[in-house]
Amino acid sequence: MKKLQILGTGCPKCKQLAILTEEAAKELGIGYEIVKVTDINEIVSFGVMSTPALVVDGVVKVAGKVPPVAELKKLIA
Repeated sequence: MKKLQILGTGCPKCKQLAILTEEAAKELGIGYEIVKVTDINEIVSFGVMSTPALVVDGVVKVAGKVPPVAELKKLIA
C-alpha cells in the first residue's frame, strides 16, 4: 500500500493535487492511502518551501506545482 501525502494549507492548487493524485492512483489500480498534511511545521520538516507538494512513501516527488495525471502516475508507480 502506497502512502500518498499532499502537503499544503488547503489552497485551490493543494485541493487539485489531491484530486488528481487520487485519480492517478485509481488508474494505476494500486492500494493507496491519501493523507493531507496541513501543518506548516510538518510541511517544512519535509524540506518543502513551496506548496502544493506530493510525498510518496516518505519521499518528496514534486513541490510547487500540480502535474497532470500522466506525470503523477509515473511519480506514484
